[in-house]
Amino acid sequence: MAIHLPNRQLFIGGEWREPILKNRIPIINPATEQIVGRLTNSLTMSQHVCLLQGDIPAATAEDVEIAVEAAKKAFSRNKGKDWSSNSGAYRAKYLRAIAAKITERKSELGKLEAIDSGKPLDEALWDMDDVAGCFEYYADLAEGLDSKQKAPVSLPMDTFKSYVLKEPLGVVALITPWNYPLLMATWKVAPALAAGCTAILKPSELASVTCLELAEVCREVGLPPGVLNILTGLGTEAGAPLASHPHVDKIAFTGSTATGSRIMASVVQMVKPVSMELGGKSPIVVFEDVDLDKEGKLVYDYAGVAFNSSLLAIFQRPSGPSLVAFGQMGRYAVQHPESIASEFLDRLVKWTEKIKISDPFEEGCRLGPVYEKVLKFIATAKSEGATILSGGDRPKHLNKGFFVEPTIISDVTTSMQIWREEVFGPVLCVKTFSTEDEAIELANDTHYGLGAAVISNDVERCDRVTKAFRAGIVWVNCSQPCFCQAPWGGIKRSGFGRELGEWGLENYLSVKQVTQYTSDEPWGWYQSPSKL
Repeated sequence: MAIHLPNRQLFIGGEWREPILKNRIPIINPATEQIVGRLTNSLTMSQHVCLLQGDIPAATAEDVEIAVEAAKKAFSRNKGKDWSSNSGAYRAKYLRAIAAKITERKSELGKLEAIDSGKPLDEALWDMDDVAGCFEYYADLAEGLDSKQKAPVSLPMDTFKSYVLKEPLGVVALITPWNYPLLMATWKVAPALAAGCTAILKPSELASVTCLELAEVCREVGLPPGVLNILTGLGTEAGAPLASHPHVDKIAFTGSTATGSRIMASVVQMVKPVSMELGGKSPIVVFEDVDLDKEGKLVYDYAGVAFNSSLLAIFQRPSGPSLVAFGQMGRYAVQHPESIASEFLDRLVKWTEKIKISDPFEEGCRLGPVYEKVLKFIATAKSEGATILSGGDRPKHLNKGFFVEPTIISDVTTSMQIWREEVFGPVLCVKTFSTEDEAIELANDTHYGLGAAVISNDVERCDRVTKAFRAGIVWVNCSQPCFCQAPWGGIKRSGFGRELGEWGLENYLSVKQVTQYTSDEPWGWYQSPSKL
């Protein structure tokens, strides 16, 4: 089956435009380490002939200027009939049309995502379902905005009437990462458009293909020109001038804490709103009442999520009567007698050794390629005295591609890099604890605060630990579920602001108070001096 992608350009003002400087960036297939489009097929996907264009356009500051101007024009065109002031129902019509097109092209888009980002095909196809569902959800919220306008405010004086208007912020810059290319773009695009904003999306240069296809979807459904503009390119050349542009009214960013800090520094003098989802080093705590043959399956399922998505796990192994693990999206704490902790770890090692690492298109693939800096973290952990219990190297059966074996590390101290920093790869670090208080202290011993999980059959304990966690998201007896109806975001160096749910829509709205004096009698300082 052929996978074809036309030669896409930048999407500005509803049209494809060549970059001003005509620069382009090669698309590297992480499963083959080669430029996409220069091979007839990849490792094991002979039935999926690769006909992709081998590069994407590279925007610069000159292109950013044109895109911002197009978004400004779309936001304020023909007052009363523009994107921002039209009804939510009007905008919902387009969001639903986009959702329908995504569903229609699900198979194609999933394959493009798998080639571009390296995630297993099954997972990429699930992401497309979530993309369509997110656009549908925000279509509903866009319609709901109409009924919420002019919501009355209760006042202590009957001579005044007050109400609230919710209005779009204006032109927004949306900067997104490579790990869920189209889905995380949708987390920002859908609520921004639902609110009535116009947007410029800048996806990661490491995985931009499906975001360019979103542009084609918008063109096909007739989205008004300039409402959504998509610029691919390097962060320094396209992202930085977009984030610092004086006519961008808000920035929404998902990515590293270091880049987030630079974005904040660039906008601080302009005093504009920013929302950020940054790095994570989030805890999972599993207590002694977990049955390794029953509830313990949750623990293995979590590891499966972590390894399968190639970027969710780092665990750390305790050496005492309890087990705690720490990761990019989770820190683990499992409390058991030492013999059970050993059994738990033994089972975990055996389970991870069965994970199929292969080309994303190969049936049964559960771990695709990741970026090679993961191996540097593992090497540093070894040099600092940690023990590699399983994995820790390139898979021996794969000669090409950025693949890393699922890795479990023990004998970790809290001063080690592998404990402190986000790895963003299939690495599990394990550390023990003895008491509930110690587990909580270990879990909160981080600059980050994105997610956390507790697994226990003790309801009161789960409640205590949930309240004690310093994190924006807590999972109880599960890990990593994500629903577009529920808020997503962190605290501390994991960022601020919330995406998804009604909170995601509020990200792109301002609140305007309108108060009217309804009496014919002068009031307050408007009265004549003789009446005061």
